[in-house]
Amino acid sequence: MKQSRPPSPDLWLFACIIGLLAIGIVMVYSAGAVLAFREYGDSYYFVKRQLLFAGLGLAAMWFTASIDYRVWRKYAKPLLLICFVMLVAVLIPGIGVVRGGARSWLGIGSFGIQPSEFMKLGMILFLASWLSRPGYPIKSFLHGLLPPLGLAGLAFGIIMLQPDLGTGTVMMGASMIIIFTAGASLKHLGFLGLGGIAGFAALVAAAPYRLKRITAFLDPWSDPLGAGYQIIQSLYAIGPGGLAGLGLGMSRQKYSYVPEPQTDFIFSILAEELGFIGGLTVILLFFILVWRGMRTALTIPDTFGSLLAVGIVGMVAVQVVINIGVVIGLMPVTGITLPLISYGGSSLTLMLTALGILLNLSRFAR
Repeated sequence: MKQSRPPSPDLWLFACIIGLLAIGIVMVYSAGAVLAFREYGDSYYFVKRQLLFAGLGLAAMWFTASIDYRVWRKYAKPLLLICFVMLVAVLIPGIGVVRGGARSWLGIGSFGIQPSEFMKLGMILFLASWLSRPGYPIKSFLHGLLPPLGLAGLAFGIIMLQPDLGTGTVMMGASMIIIFTAGASLKHLGFLGLGGIAGFAALVAAAPYRLKRITAFLDPWSDPLGAGYQIIQSLYAIGPGGLAGLGLGMSRQKYSYVPEPQTDFIFSILAEELGFIGGLTVILLFFILVWRGMRTALTIPDTFGSLLAVGIVGMVAVQVVINIGVVIGLMPVTGITLPLISYGGSSLTLMLTALGILLNLSRFAR
């Protein structure tokens, strides 16, 4: 008997991933060429490394897209344990590497991995597995809601010791989306939300640089050469872009005005060079990606697959909203990259790995 051909993944989803990745590679070169030449004497330094990361990420995406998503349920617990071990190892002097004022890397020289990025996916896999168990008492605060929330809170606390508020916020955001989707009580989540706001205020007050970011967000011109510098320069980039932009490669703000233009603020350079049309195109591609991912979550036949799809889509959506919100001045600066667009090794590779799982999930959507 002839074996039936396995269903194909969602082609809309795949096209959005490849489109965003291609735009990202072009923009990493355009936005980072000046800084790369100044720092390393090679205008292609960032884009060459991005191509390497993209190749590794695409290989990982092909691998995870080829594996039945139900296999991950078996390995969710050991994978989360490995992520916790790496997070703790980062904090040990001599093992963890300090970059940009945060001890959040493991590696040698310029090559390294960021365990907090791995934790985002590890937590999503584990929570999807845990909360999809038959008869799980999610409506109970003590026995249903508190254990998964406490686990995510523990991971967030370790990440904050590095410190890395941006990655921790994305992980907690994706975790809360999974917990909400699993059926947690809105009353319980509301009370926890108030506690979370109080905790966030305490974190901000505990670190003077975070408090400066909040005040700069409210009035960047109160400190235009200090805490408000990044957002002011970002808006100076976006404004002149107009409808069609200044042209690819023609940004003025990448000449040592916008800090790290190839990472956190790459969207501002994209808007300057490609204008409103270019920025809207990227946002629409992310919108389609989220829409197709949620369609998969709604139509897949089992709870584990549904929660896993929701978690991956939630991770992407939270990260996109925060990054673009920061760049256009709607949120305080947090240091979060734009998925598939910004320069980065661990973030790009792990994002493509997670999206590979989502592609596999889409094979089973009705």
